[in-house]
Amino acid sequence: MAGIKGSSDAEPTKAKLYAVRRLSKIYQTSGGPIHALRGIDLDLHAGEFVVVLGPSGSGKSTLLSVLGGLDRPTTGSISFRGHELTSFDSQALTAFRRRHVGFIFQSYNLIPSLTVLENVELVTEMADRPVAPTEALERVGLGARVDDFPVQLSGGEQQRVAIARALTKRPDVLLCDEPTGAVDSKTGARILEKIEQCNLEFGALVVLVTHNTVIAGVADRVLTLADGAIADARTNMRRRRANELSW
Repeated sequence: MAGIKGSSDAEPTKAKLYAVRRLSKIYQTSGGPIHALRGIDLDLHAGEFVVVLGPSGSGKSTLLSVLGGLDRPTTGSISFRGHELTSFDSQALTAFRRRHVGFIFQSYNLIPSLTVLENVELVTEMADRPVAPTEALERVGLGARVDDFPVQLSGGEQQRVAIARALTKRPDVLLCDEPTGAVDSKTGARILEKIEQCNLEFGALVVLVTHNTVIAGVADRVLTLADGAIADARTNMRRRRANELSW
């Protein structure tokens, strides 16, 4: 790869979704400014699986938040399919998230008073071409748990509900922040398989943040952040399948 920032070895047939240029994010705190991102240059393409590594505080989660329209950069630009997200107002950003982006976090963010099916159904109201909630739950192996409540599920099962919720939007982009961080390795591998399924079957761009370097094996590209900047970028010669990994 020529250069560690901004270049891409994605196949030419893959459409560019994101163009990120000189992106910086500074948080003002009582102890002084915190530079979460420093001059990030990056292109991301449809159908890519990108894993982002780095220590705590390196800017990984901030990068996801900006890509997903949950946060705004301090300086620089970020465009999606040629539309400048930094010029969007709050309403336009909300519409962008609803139509194009699925989120999976380490915390499952399920509504405890709703059943598994109802948690997934909430998202279909926001999607233009949703997958049927029952189908999405079948895809993650929870077709028999539709009437259960989150408290009746294990942590891994709750995370799979969160994946089904993201899948039902048929997202163009799936942003995953430590999705396997709160479960054991066997459950984590199963969760990773479902994320991989979204990438391969729906052609979604997946950007997955993790501390687990083993997960990097499933990626097309691996980015390493340090102090808010891209310290290293590499392309895997061959993507490994999630079920090939040994944690």
